[in-house]
This record gives sequence, structure tokens and C-alpha cells, in this order.
Amino acid sequence: MEKIRKHHISFKNALSGLVWALRTQPNFKVHLLFSLIAIILGLFLKISYLEMIVIIFTIVLGLSAEMINTAIEEITDLVTKEWREEAKIAKDVSAGMMLLTAVGAALVGLLIFLPKILDIIL
Repeated sequence: MEKIRKHHISFKNALSGLVWALRTQPNFKVHLLFSLIAIILGLFLKISYLEMIVIIFTIVLGLSAEMINTAIEEITDLVTKEWREEAKIAKDVSAGMMLLTAVGAALVGLLIFLPKILDIIL
């Protein structure tokens, strides 16, 4: 019974983190909006099951990277409020991870959606 209670608390804390990110992080909201658009576009264009899996995986990767980026920024701010080269590097590398993930997600979206959109308009 104790294990179930611990898992319940872990799940509750994880859900709390997701809700906090959604309420306080504008970039997380932007990613969610683009994620919703990608899923709706995938349904509208009738992409394959495998393509939808790739889209969903890409969405999860992007949202996860955004949350890791936020966590690194928050922990860096907790450690020091003053400007330090090490803090700047941590934040810059974290932001770079997010940029790389976003560019990759955009490329995945283009590779999956662009041919289908071109088939419709041409």
C-alpha cells in the first residue's frame, strides 16, 4: 500500500509541474498551441499512423525540452542571482537545446506536412 501512495504522490507532483509550466511559461503555451495545430493538421491531411506517431513523439520531445530548459533556468537562478559566466553558460546551452529541438520539430513538420499540402494545392 505504501508503494501505491508513493506513486500517487509522485504523479501528483509531476502533474503539478506540468500545470505550473502551463500557467507560468509563455513558450510552453506556444509549443502547446503549435502541437495542437500539428495534430489537427495531421488529422485533416489524413497522415499515416506512423507519421502521426512521429508527430506525437516530436511534440513530446519539444515539450520535454522546454521543461528541462525551464528547470535549468530556475535552478541556476536559485544557485545565484548575480551574473556569473557559469550560470550564463548553463542557461545558454539549455536555450540552445531548446532551439535545436524546435528546429528539428519544424523540419519533421515540413517533411511530413509539406508534400501533402502541395498535393492539395497543386
